[in-house]
Amino acid sequence: MANSKRTLFLKRRLRVRNKLRKVNAGRPRLSVHRSNKNISVQLIDDVRGVTLAAASTMEKELGLMGKNNVEAASKVGTLIAERAKAAGVDEAYFDRGGFLFHGKVKALADAAREGGLKI
Repeated sequence: MANSKRTLFLKRRLRVRNKLRKVNAGRPRLSVHRSNKNISVQLIDDVRGVTLAAASTMEKELGLMGKNNVEAASKVGTLIAERAKAAGVDEAYFDRGGFLFHGKVKALADAAREGGLKI
């Protein structure tokens, strides 16, 4: 019996997250979520269970509501790098979830790296 897309996505997400937990060394996690209309990212401290910083295309000041393209992902990546610096975080590990590291997810990671965040 074939697996559904959702089942494969969940298996991939758990596999990625479990591998990252082994090598995180106490660093915060940069978690990405991509929907059909928006992209969002959070900087999460798993030890304390709090979100340190977040950025999304759904924020009004960005003016990218409903945009989910490579340019929007780059702007969100730059914004999360700025907010991470303001929160006192200079390195994190990149949790792509079940999404492939290609296109929008890659653009977000590259923009965050250019913004000074070590991932």
